[in-house]
Amino acid sequence: MLKFLHAADVHLDSPLKGLERYEGAPVEEIRGATRRAFENLVELALAEEVAFLLLAGDLYDGDWKDYNTGLFFASQMRRLEEAGIPVFVIAGNHDAASQITRVLRPPANVRVLSTKRPETVVLAELEVALHGQGFVSAAVSDDLSAVYPAAEPHLFNVGLLHTSLDGRPGHAAYAPCTVDGLRSRGYQYWALGHVHEREVVCRDPWIVFPGVLQGRHARETGAKGATLVTVQDREVTAVEAHDLDVVRWAVCPVDAAGAGSAGEVLDRVQRALEREVAAAEGRTLAARLVIEGACPAHGELVSAPERWVQECRSLAFAFGEEAVWIEKVRIRTRQPAAALDPFAADDALGGLLRSIRDLEADDAELAELAGELAELRRKLPAELFEPADTGEALDPADPAQLRGVLADVRDLLLARLLATPEGA
Repeated sequence: MLKFLHAADVHLDSPLKGLERYEGAPVEEIRGATRRAFENLVELALAEEVAFLLLAGDLYDGDWKDYNTGLFFASQMRRLEEAGIPVFVIAGNHDAASQITRVLRPPANVRVLSTKRPETVVLAELEVALHGQGFVSAAVSDDLSAVYPAAEPHLFNVGLLHTSLDGRPGHAAYAPCTVDGLRSRGYQYWALGHVHEREVVCRDPWIVFPGVLQGRHARETGAKGATLVTVQDREVTAVEAHDLDVVRWAVCPVDAAGAGSAGEVLDRVQRALEREVAAAEGRTLAARLVIEGACPAHGELVSAPERWVQECRSLAFAFGEEAVWIEKVRIRTRQPAAALDPFAADDALGGLLRSIRDLEADDAELAELAGELAELRRKLPAELFEPADTGEALDPADPAQLRGVLADVRDLLLARLLATPEGA
């Protein structure tokens, strides 16, 4: 019997998106998350006495010039070397752009497979053959697996591949391939990387995305880690997901429906955070709060949004030091249907609200406006449309984004119309 670990998309020392500082925020805890998750991976390899570790691409995070990142990786690999555990690595799209990958020599127990052609490594004493090819450039559009060699007879065959497979939402279509294509190689296990969600694609043979090792922003929610594989008589007998993340990201919906006051909404925020903290099982929780629903408290919330953002952050302190970080608060409440309809107001604001409502509902009108804004976009400096710290780039020519902006403008106007004057 042998065991091996399969991990991918470590993105070591990746700058976490949207890392906003505020008093009491566990910034350093979050900033060091990718290193601590990688240390957990090494600890698991040692505890399980695995035969080898596979890293299926994106060990680093683009053109990262801080050599301390590479030195940290080397120090962790020496721990495995002392235990006699070899490590096999393929380069992903981010590694292909990495200065560290190009310059630093890998530790003695680390084998980086070729980027020019598929390479096979036979571990005779383990009766294992490893096949893999890394990315030679940051964007590979060819099906690399199509030229992988056929399985070595009488050995347990593993394919390493950084790929989007047949396409996954939110991931560039790099090294595309098909399940049938992978199956045709005759391997018993395919160790994939690039897709950040855990997924067992197939069990005959096993085709597995372990997912990102540590979530880095609010689109990478839930448990993250690596996959432990057990092999007996050249057959896979167990495939186990192990949670290794140290910061758990969550989008935390808060149902404010019917809440009569902002104070009542905060009580609901407290209960929602309690549920997510429990689910994080002792890890630091990075939470994006989404407060939504029709409620009488709507006018109070949207008339002073910054105040309620800080009130929500204040609630996080009750869970203890470095327990909760509020990444963002989105207020998506609305007035109850029985409230006075501001759209019916016979004034300039009412007319503007009606225009926005009609525009949101008319796909053709929205597309026409996006087309007009596309011309404006070409005349403005490109840096205005680069991704912000949140990882989100503004594109006024995108009808979906434009609809979201219109919703924000509508809510701001409604807040002005519905806010209760001081002393009223």
